[in-house]
Amino acid sequence: MIDLAAAQHVAARLRDRLTAAVKGRDDVIELVLVALLADGHVLLEDYPGSGKTLLSKTLGESIIDDGADHIPGFRRIQFTPDLLPSDVTGVTVFDATTSRFSFRAGPVFAHVVLADEINRTSPKVQAALLEAMAEKQVTVDNTTWKLDELFFVIATQNPLDLAGTYPLPVAQLDRFLFKIRMHHVSREAELDVLLTAKERRAGVPEALPRASRGEVVAARQACHELVHVSRSVHEALVDVARALRADRRVLQGASTRSLVMALPALQARAMIRGRDYVTPDDVEALLVPIFGHRLELAPGVDDAGEVIHEGAMPVLERLARLSLERAAG
Repeated sequence: MIDLAAAQHVAARLRDRLTAAVKGRDDVIELVLVALLADGHVLLEDYPGSGKTLLSKTLGESIIDDGADHIPGFRRIQFTPDLLPSDVTGVTVFDATTSRFSFRAGPVFAHVVLADEINRTSPKVQAALLEAMAEKQVTVDNTTWKLDELFFVIATQNPLDLAGTYPLPVAQLDRFLFKIRMHHVSREAELDVLLTAKERRAGVPEALPRASRGEVVAARQACHELVHVSRSVHEALVDVARALRADRRVLQGASTRSLVMALPALQARAMIRGRDYVTPDDVEALLVPIFGHRLELAPGVDDAGEVIHEGAMPVLERLARLSLERAAG
């Protein structure tokens, strides 16, 4: 395991490469890195041409494979209604020369997988990806194949075009650590995209160093082992979840699994921000990405973020007071 300074250096190298390729998305980049270091997965709700493929591909190319299996850094799966589970996981084929069956790995065998327009495929294919996300393995013809420890999914869905889509089931949504809604970038950022188009077409500058697979895995472990989460933060997460479940605007609240998944996310954000402890700011910043897609809202209620902020406000204020008292004492 590496120390926190080394883990921060790993995160900084990845962030530098991503910000060089993707302009005006610093907030999204930070959340993606938090999810990567927290061993979670990300669902991006966006519009076409927002930079999701470039972000995912750059992240995959920024990680050097130092494992024995020589797994690709990045693979993209374009989900369509006619896609089959074997198109994602792989298939067993018969080799006539050896008279043996062998497994041909699918695109899910990569460090970073972009599942593009995931809600356009059938529930059967979604379920195949669910096993990979939940257990880092796939089962083909009653044989289980392990995925790499680093396995990380960035899935997208387009909220503007609902025709021909299959809504993601609650069980699948709950496997995503974050759901991030992407908006149009600022005028300055969009202008920067145009002015730097030629340079960015050449790729990320070689002067910006990559990180190895082993370093990313070690950084994950450092976050888990070396970043402190106080009991008051644990209590705040539980109290926020219970407040949302009791809210009349919420038909189904967040699961206990989401609270467990929130802990490494808070630790990863604290590490990226240069701390070895989680603060109320970390909790407040991640509540909507963590809980927003897990709430089933009552008819007529559309803004999950507003519901979460209102329900969490008393809990966050109490947590902030406790933190100030602890610092003063």
